[in-house]
Amino acid sequence: MQEKKKLSLATQIFIALVLAIIVGLLMGNHADAANSYIKPFGTIFLNLIKFIVVPIVLFSIMCGIISMRDVRKVGSIGLKTVVYYLCTTAVAIVIGLVGGNLFKGLFPVIATTDLTYEAAESTTLMDTIVNIFPSNFVSPLVNANMLQIIVMALLLGFAIVLVGEKNVMVVNAFNDLNDIFMKCMEMILKLSPVGVFCLLCPVIAENGPAIIGSLAMVLLTAYICYFVHALVVYSLTVRAMGGLSPIKFFKGMMPAILFAFSSASSVGTLPLNMECTQKLGASKEVSSFVLPLGATINMDGTAIYQGVCAIFIAACYGIQLTLPQMITIVLTATLASIGTAGVPGAGMVMLAMVLTSVGLPVDGIALVAGVDRIFDMGRTTVNITGDACCSLIVSNLEKKKSA
Repeated sequence: MQEKKKLSLATQIFIALVLAIIVGLLMGNHADAANSYIKPFGTIFLNLIKFIVVPIVLFSIMCGIISMRDVRKVGSIGLKTVVYYLCTTAVAIVIGLVGGNLFKGLFPVIATTDLTYEAAESTTLMDTIVNIFPSNFVSPLVNANMLQIIVMALLLGFAIVLVGEKNVMVVNAFNDLNDIFMKCMEMILKLSPVGVFCLLCPVIAENGPAIIGSLAMVLLTAYICYFVHALVVYSLTVRAMGGLSPIKFFKGMMPAILFAFSSASSVGTLPLNMECTQKLGASKEVSSFVLPLGATINMDGTAIYQGVCAIFIAACYGIQLTLPQMITIVLTATLASIGTAGVPGAGMVMLAMVLTSVGLPVDGIALVAGVDRIFDMGRTTVNITGDACCSLIVSNLEKKKSA
């Protein structure tokens, strides 16, 4: 008898996503119940993902460096990655600003009196650089500070390579630990459909009517820009430099895309993103270095959101942004993307920095804060797709170089 064909993970997540939307809309009047009884299970799932992310990042980067056995190769991969990330983020913010200006006439003009928003303190560029380097071995692991974990993994990986032949037992031990945590990740990812349902359902129950409300046009503009960036920029770069068909790329990325959309967490999507990119042909050593870095510093979707929201907030205050101000937004958003954590809501911190840089009232964030989670779902999806695109491109360029 033929064995029943199992549904793929992407199909399971998609079914969970559709069910979450239906149940969420039906529970529109019972959002409290959804938050009290459904959301906790989503939180449990996200906690499990966060638990596995730190060891996965630490050991996969270390093992990637050990397998390369060449400090210069790591430098070459790192440079290509950072250049790609900064370029696509700058393009993304330009798309956001162009989209915002095109649809500006359709944006609602909301009264800006009595608006208040407490912006989180933004750190200076020098503080951001200082904060990349850990002062304690345990604290980055406890706080899941991805940039510091990456620095730790690089230092430990380089040290193991430089010690040379006598570290065979250490290398084997780290490779075994990496395999154990990868297996643990597989087990947790099997719960993805349940996690997706429990995370998304309360969001829809709470925001359902709000989506159709006054901000529908702003949300629609942001999502159009998200699609344009993903379909144009990623399709062109993955085809030209990654040597991969865009259709194959997006099809292979579907489980990670759907998961990112539901969870709104770049770091939470990291394990699934690694799995998808490796299946698409990215080398393990490259994806284990490029993706954790991307989850922390690559914020294309967030950059688009900054552009659209800056234009919308300026319009509500009756302010016309000049070309120099728009160039300032491009530069600020590109630089602010480095060091902004890949967690839900990080875009709000960046938006405060962008508004301040061009003299727009930070209180304007209150206009979009109510539906930030809906913006966040789209921007996280774009963020992780950009990370995956970069890992495939860098992997392909490295293969060509060593051929």
